[in-house]
Amino acid sequence: MKKLILALFTLMLSSNIVIAAPINNLSSEQTALGFGTDSFYLEHKFTPSFTLGFQNLDWNGNDDIYGQFNLSENLRGIIGNRNFDSGSEIYLGMAVTGPLAPKCDGYASIIAGSSFKEFQAGANFKLTTTVDLNVNYHSYMPDVGKNKTGVGLGATFKF
Repeated sequence: MKKLILALFTLMLSSNIVIAAPINNLSSEQTALGFGTDSFYLEHKFTPSFTLGFQNLDWNGNDDIYGQFNLSENLRGIIGNRNFDSGSEIYLGMAVTGPLAPKCDGYASIIAGSSFKEFQAGANFKLTTTVDLNVNYHSYMPDVGKNKTGVGLGATFKF
């Protein structure tokens, strides 16, 4: 496990690093606080089918408020508002989740607004019952400007 973490850290340092909030599996009334290479997020699952979250993405100067709706066990609908303080833009998306191994859940998500698209695929490794390690590939594709893609590494604390 130490070699895997060292290899991921080395890969992260050698790539164009980005990370958005991962797709977490939370229980009702559970909160997640996560930190990535250059971002943080806070989300809370209010009901068995609705999660509300906030994320700050320093690499792009964007803040998001978003909601995730559990449409089935492995499928989620996403609606959000990016840059809600100025130049607000609503986006929609979908996410799929599923187990990859006994202590590892995988996910893929895509969101799109009128001026951008984002894709993310990753895995959450359960280190303890309240701490996850997240590894992902993330691609941010604005209609104007340069695409940002890379591997991200983060940690999620659940309480």
